[in-house]
Amino acid sequence: MSLVPAPACEDAALGMDHPYYDVARHGIIQLAGDDNSGRRVITFSCCRMPPSHELNHSRLLGYLKYTLDQYVENDYTIIYFHYGLTSRNKPSLSWLQSAYKEFGRKYKKNLKALYVVHPTNFIKILWTIFKPLISHKFGKKVTYFNYLSELREHLKYDQLMIPPEVIRHDEKLKNMRLGRPTPLVKMPPPRPPLPTQQFGVSLKYIRDKNKGELIPPVMKETVTYLKAKGLHSEGLFRRSASVQTIKEIQRLYNQGKPVNFDDYNDIHIPAVILKTFLRELPQPLLTFEAYEQILAITSVESSLRVTRCKEIIGSLPEHNYAILKYLMDFLHMVSQECIFNKMTSSNLACVFGLNLIWPSSGASSLNALVPLNLFTELMIDFYDNIFSSREVSP
Repeated sequence: MSLVPAPACEDAALGMDHPYYDVARHGIIQLAGDDNSGRRVITFSCCRMPPSHELNHSRLLGYLKYTLDQYVENDYTIIYFHYGLTSRNKPSLSWLQSAYKEFGRKYKKNLKALYVVHPTNFIKILWTIFKPLISHKFGKKVTYFNYLSELREHLKYDQLMIPPEVIRHDEKLKNMRLGRPTPLVKMPPPRPPLPTQQFGVSLKYIRDKNKGELIPPVMKETVTYLKAKGLHSEGLFRRSASVQTIKEIQRLYNQGKPVNFDDYNDIHIPAVILKTFLRELPQPLLTFEAYEQILAITSVESSLRVTRCKEIIGSLPEHNYAILKYLMDFLHMVSQECIFNKMTSSNLACVFGLNLIWPSSGASSLNALVPLNLFTELMIDFYDNIFSSREVSP
């Protein structure tokens, strides 16, 4: 299968007032959706690093920490694309050593996986040099991938904005391994979804297969369970769960079989299932059409933002509105118990923002996070106001 190159990095949300504009404009560090465990994915692309004399590496380190600071409270994953690191743009070993020391437990604790793509001998040399500094526990988080295709098993590959240079390098490596050009493979047509399918199908499909019920069964069951047993659970929605367990539960739901969350003895499993359901919708709950309107929320005067939020929500299709209202009612309830669960509306917005809205192509940029999370926080904080005026038909 050929891999379609990502477009060149042009972030419309990036303004010159960004505190790290000089570094951020290169697109070295990107947000790339979630992995299969619902953890945020951040990519680092060496091929986008300009020559060393054009890039302040101390500023690069500052920007990396600035980016990670938005995620270190939750589990997260880093993908490091090594291709493109050359003698012209490579930082010194002493800088790398001091940079590693900068990242204390705060950054390492919730880093669950570090994927190194296209490793070379240089990486092996680095590992030897840094081995005395690297704990055994941290070392177990590092996985090496020789080919991009190996990433598919661990995350939503289509969300990655992989630089075209990296994709071309990957094709070259595959051709060298085969000793001939890669043949075109005709893919079989996708199988139609099961009548009981819950994940990866449209909200309309689920409603039509469930006697017109507006709220999808998987959402109703996870929310009901979490309301009863999870409201006081510290870090609710922040933690990941076993990929194998999540896939097992998805399979049960898709086959129309009953799921008893008590059997798993982990309150974070229904929380991850709820996020996974939202993330795997073919179109986001807030719809592609609302994406640009939501991005513009930060340009609205503070006193008018709730009104503007209400207008955008009011223009949603009735089915989307009903499900969003049901979800926000629950998240508002969770935020009211933040003294126990530590999940304020701001924390919940960081977790749910990108599961409710994303662009029609690629993933949301790092600079889209502020408006997307702000919009989500408004919906949670001002739930009663925003969702009060529109009735939902049964």
